[in-house]
Amino acid sequence: MSELKRRNPRLEWIARNRLHPEHASVLATLGQGQASEWQGPNGLRRKNPHAIGFMGPNGIKRIDRSGAQQGSARQAGGAAQVQESRRAVVIESPAFYIAVVPDMTGGRLSSHDKDLLGLARQLADAKEDVPGAVLAILPAEHREQQLGDAGIDRVIILPEAPAGQFGPDHQLPLLESVERTFGPRHWLVPDSALGGGDLGRRLAMRLQERPATGVWRIEPDDSAPLGWGCTARGAADSLDIQRPLPRVVLALAECAEPVDQSRHAAEALTLEGTPSAFATRINDQGAVAVDPASIALAEAEFILSGGNGVKDWEGFHQAAKALGATEGASRVAVDDGFMARDRQVGASGTWVTARVYLAVGISGAIQHLQGIQSCDKVIAINMDAGCDMIKRADLAVIGDSTQILAALVAKVQQQGGARDAA
Repeated sequence: MSELKRRNPRLEWIARNRLHPEHASVLATLGQGQASEWQGPNGLRRKNPHAIGFMGPNGIKRIDRSGAQQGSARQAGGAAQVQESRRAVVIESPAFYIAVVPDMTGGRLSSHDKDLLGLARQLADAKEDVPGAVLAILPAEHREQQLGDAGIDRVIILPEAPAGQFGPDHQLPLLESVERTFGPRHWLVPDSALGGGDLGRRLAMRLQERPATGVWRIEPDDSAPLGWGCTARGAADSLDIQRPLPRVVLALAECAEPVDQSRHAAEALTLEGTPSAFATRINDQGAVAVDPASIALAEAEFILSGGNGVKDWEGFHQAAKALGATEGASRVAVDDGFMARDRQVGASGTWVTARVYLAVGISGAIQHLQGIQSCDKVIAINMDAGCDMIKRADLAVIGDSTQILAALVAKVQQQGGARDAA
């Protein structure tokens, strides 16, 4: 019998198509799994650019947020099995704490927050014989239900700020109480424009520490005082700066891989004593109401996007107003003149990072799927149960989009949360 290695073009095509329902099983058959490199049929080394934590062309470690890993897990047996496969970790008596103050935009952990918690786990788990714990300090209004899955061992819930008080002026005395009570080895804060960048710099001043900002990587360094070194962006992101890792760290997105292999206890802790008062000259007037139609797609949290399957565009616009969603569209809908060009979502339009992306009548071209790969939750309404958007979606509804949107608007109005849809 011939010992020549035979190629199977069909299996190779499925292995390249991440949206194919047999993608995960074919990768297992070929022995590739989520490997970043493997031997090609012609002897050349092939690379999988979608592998978790792959190295980009500039030597920067990238993180895949396309949902491919979650999709493979669902094909293998569902989200319940993914939860059961996580390793339970309980740290009874931590030797030290790594304090994390996430942004918690919208009351939930953002992808930036989860990257920051992954960085905290690196610092806490560096030595198995000296276990550390990740201590998360969260606002009272948070709505996150999966704190343990994000790698959190201990949780402190801050009391709600008095009406009219500026947020950082309320948080800083409480964070100083955490410093006095627990003495964290490191403070990690997201270096973002959503509040973390400002709070982290204020915290460093109150603790009289020289912070590291724009950090995107850490590595062990025995010569450093705390045993770690870091690499940070400087000179308008044109220069990498290396220095010992300080106590206060402001880190960028994709600074580490999010926790996905373990489930932690997330035990609640309480602060003892009354924090020191801090006078403020800033009065918080609250959030300013913004018309969702005026929000840029790249900044929108909730997007209702229409495609070729939408037949009643008037009803689509009314649904967007009723739901308080920013409108988006596929390229086909834009080319047909139903939506403006700046509303186009996808690789050839705008890459979006919405928390909820509701796709109505969109089949899911590869360019469109690329543009929504950073969205947290994707919901699809479509008549075709086999289209690529349905395969990508976290929740799919099969049926007439006109009837479904009308029923959704009626439900919202019934609950009293409707906007003026007239």
